[in-house]
Amino acid sequence: MALPNTFSSTTRIWVYQANQPFPDTAVPEIRDSLQEFVRQWVSHNRELKAGAEVLHNRFVILMVDESQADASGCSIDSSVHFLKQLQAKYGVDLFDRMAFSYKAGDEVRTVNRAEFAELYASGAINDDTLVFDTLVDSKSAFEAGWLKPLSKSWHARLV
Repeated sequence: MALPNTFSSTTRIWVYQANQPFPDTAVPEIRDSLQEFVRQWVSHNRELKAGAEVLHNRFVILMVDESQADASGCSIDSSVHFLKQLQAKYGVDLFDRMAFSYKAGDEVRTVNRAEFAELYASGAINDDTLVFDTLVDSKSAFEAGWLKPLSKSWHARLV
């Protein structure tokens, strides 16, 4: 998955993962809300070159090209406030960092840490299972390794 070419490779990225997929019917509305948010997103009264996307009906990607203006604490706080409104509206959890998403064929599944370890122990997932690295923090890191084999991810420490 590539992010827009209009953003530099050093663009700052935040990946928020929902604990369950957004309904297909809600994704266009969520995308519209995200676009409205990023159009108005500012840092110290400076407009941010920002973008957002929903991927696999469960990942919210926010991005700021800081070559124009850095995202400040206040601007990051405003994004968290916005995301908390999204999660309340759609009944998902976007802030559980101990939820892990992986590919099972063409399907994306999200489980908690204990379930992930159980799946690994039982052989249902293995070192070659593709996992989503929600800790990537730049466009280049996202494009190089957002989706990677479990053995090459930080997830491997937890199984």
